[in-house]
Amino acid sequence: MKRIIALSARHWYAWTMVAPVAIVIGLIIGYPLGRGVYLSLTDADEANVERTIGVNHIPATYEFTGLENYKAILSDSVFWDRLGWTALWTVGCVSLTFLLGLALANMLNRKVKGRAFYRVGMIVPWGIPAFVSVFAWKMLFNEKNGLLNKVLDGGGIEGVPWLGDPVWAKVAVVAVNVWLGVPFMIVAMLGALQSIPGELYEAAEMDGAGPWQRFRNITLPGVRTVSSTVVLLSTIWTFNMFPVIFLLTKGGPEDSTEILVTYAFRLSFVNSPRDFATSAAWGVLILLLLSLFTVVYRRALRRQGEVW
Repeated sequence: MKRIIALSARHWYAWTMVAPVAIVIGLIIGYPLGRGVYLSLTDADEANVERTIGVNHIPATYEFTGLENYKAILSDSVFWDRLGWTALWTVGCVSLTFLLGLALANMLNRKVKGRAFYRVGMIVPWGIPAFVSVFAWKMLFNEKNGLLNKVLDGGGIEGVPWLGDPVWAKVAVVAVNVWLGVPFMIVAMLGALQSIPGELYEAAEMDGAGPWQRFRNITLPGVRTVSSTVVLLSTIWTFNMFPVIFLLTKGGPEDSTEILVTYAFRLSFVNSPRDFATSAAWGVLILLLLSLFTVVYRRALRRQGEVW
């Protein structure tokens, strides 16, 4: 205790500067998180929560139920079905985004005519609000009047029910999410590539190393530190990518594209009666899954010698 007091007295200025930020973060993150965890341990829904109707104030009547919500969720096939598709969606999107981002960044890292124009063009999707991009893609995927099916019809190919068929709907949401995520990956990978000393490539070329050997032995190790971080961030973002799924398909058709976060949203804001407790439990499970993934991912990086 004395040591803590001594450190606080010695670094009082730093604590003073950090305190406002810590308080704000505690209010905007800590309180909602704690409230959500508490609600997940109750039977709260729209019929028993505290509410005001006109001049009448109705107190809350929900009760503490412990882990009953979690038991019900984990014993229900709905959760495991959503988790399976969410995992597949995340792995597919992150893998494609990383591979495309690295390939395009490697191309833009070379001295080609009009390189600045290409760089700006590839970053444009990142500068457009996500909901605008999704609505634009939804128009393109329209089965009757969409541009994609118009092109197919012009080539004598029957139009595809992009958002009306479960398989094609999954392809569509993955394609849109990859399109939105590639610019960030390009920027990150381009910065990593430019940090690799050019002398390494020159020395390898003089030693007779081919393009693939230089890529495998110089480029990949050189971008490993940055790529490990952006892959983690991209995984978390994609796992919780609510806008693309909700705005493009609303989880359909037949709930085929529903991921964990969109189902939690449905429970709390769409279904009637709105089930706040079960929705909160889904949210807590999502947080636990991402936390577990982060811990395992960090340990895997440390075993490979990466410091993160």
